[in-house]
Amino acid sequence: MSECIISPSVLASDLSKLSSECQRMIDNGCDWLHMDVMDGHFVPNITMGPPILTWVHKNVPEIFMDCHMMVSDPAKWVPEVAKAGGKSYTFHYEAVSDHKEVIKTIREHNMKVGLAISPETSSDVITEELGNLVDMLLVMTVKPGYGGQKFMPECLPKVEDLRKRFPGKNIQVDGGVGKGNACQCAKAGSNVLVAGTAIFGAEDPKKTITEIRDSVNQTLAENKH
Repeated sequence: MSECIISPSVLASDLSKLSSECQRMIDNGCDWLHMDVMDGHFVPNITMGPPILTWVHKNVPEIFMDCHMMVSDPAKWVPEVAKAGGKSYTFHYEAVSDHKEVIKTIREHNMKVGLAISPETSSDVITEELGNLVDMLLVMTVKPGYGGQKFMPECLPKVEDLRKRFPGKNIQVDGGVGKGNACQCAKAGSNVLVAGTAIFGAEDPKKTITEIRDSVNQTLAENKH
């Protein structure tokens, strides 16, 4: 199984100073920054787009932007997100019918590929062929489109199923994740944790990141035995 990766969600940051907030998280030991891109169509909210990602990348050149594209037409935004410095591009299974075409487009733009499923979507939709075409599988543990929602533990069996079928993949959970449920997520098989308020709102983000990482690594190690 892949190693633990902590990807704080910038949706919980002070968006008026996004670059410095991202730098603050890197200084405190995170691995990636989770950039929530919403189009106001696939989900009700509108957040940021390629122009903002471009400035973040210019100001924080070492950043690994883990771009979560909650958009209706994911293929459309691939070139601009790649140009803006996106390293990983996760699109929603529910947004398109031709998943392979979107995956191909992302690969052509030299980004890692993620595939997300919303709480109402079964993990069965991710076939062996489709799962093996991507680098990461994302199980949403809240409804996409809003920050600060309560974690939905009923989504964890989907993580278990995907881990069983794709033992070497990065499996990400996103939504309501924090110190209290990080080990639950890891026990189910997730190694990439997106946490928003739990990290950005912490008095000591470094301590919180370390605690989440230690908890996940310990659980992942126990899972191996």
